[in-house]
Amino acid sequence: MTVPVVIRDLRPGDPSDAEAVVRVRRAALPFVVTTAAGVAHELASAPAAARHYRLLLAETPDGRAAGTAQVGLAHENTGPGQSFVNVYVDPARRGLGAGTALLRTAEEHLVARGAVDAYAWVLDEPAHRAFAERRGYRPGRSAHFLRLDLAAAALPPLPRVLPAGVELLPGSAFDTDPRPLFEADAEVSADEPGDLPALLDDYRAWLDGIWHDPALDHALTTVVLVDGAVAAFTAARTDGAARYASAMTGTLRAHRGRGLATLAKTDSLHRARAAGYREAFTGNDTGNDPMLAVNARFGYRICATETRFTKKVGGTR
Repeated sequence: MTVPVVIRDLRPGDPSDAEAVVRVRRAALPFVVTTAAGVAHELASAPAAARHYRLLLAETPDGRAAGTAQVGLAHENTGPGQSFVNVYVDPARRGLGAGTALLRTAEEHLVARGAVDAYAWVLDEPAHRAFAERRGYRPGRSAHFLRLDLAAAALPPLPRVLPAGVELLPGSAFDTDPRPLFEADAEVSADEPGDLPALLDDYRAWLDGIWHDPALDHALTTVVLVDGAVAAFTAARTDGAARYASAMTGTLRAHRGRGLATLAKTDSLHRARAAGYREAFTGNDTGNDPMLAVNARFGYRICATETRFTKKVGGTR
């Protein structure tokens, strides 16, 4: 008989818990950059706590981490009652009931807090899709994970002379006043395709949840200015060792079609490689043809796909 796994909340301030989450996520999603410091920040950030955010850990009877889950009410959207639950199980510990137990605990938490719809990212593989569908989830939009062998990539060169009025700055140039980047992120995020429309309208929450995330590499983030104002950017996340990821790349509406997003990525990738990073990752909605084309030109290749499933878990709106 299989002994049930134990589900508990991540203990704030416990480094071993954060490391356990990192091990599970890296095993389940090796194409996502995750760090213990980032996990600790994820749990401690004020907006997450205010939205009933929980990080759950599934442990075997001998105390080994078998899975983890992110669960909470969606706060970057315009609709009430929307929530999320993302479950990750270590491939080496499948079949122990960790995914089922995590999902059950997460749904109970969400329903108790007024959630109506739960959204879950699910790897687009038969076993993962079947798990979600058996539990009443239905597929929606998909997104690709992409990987670039940064050490060997034939990156396009930076132009010797930038167009008139165009300037490149690292994100760290905005450390004393990041509000222009918040405003740019808000506009770009609002135009991102997805099931949950993004609404970044709280500067303090953005500072706490995004700008102060220890995985966000301000030095390797690149910002494109046009006539002194932010026009485009690419935000970089790193693990401090060899893995780099583009968290968000975008161009403000008034400057689209000029190749500024490509310019930002080119600069950031060159500087990341010079800093010793060997692998680069990014993700795009399957319907985001412009960014998929940009990334293909750099040499990124799709390494996995995930689908966002949804389920009605609570009462009517």
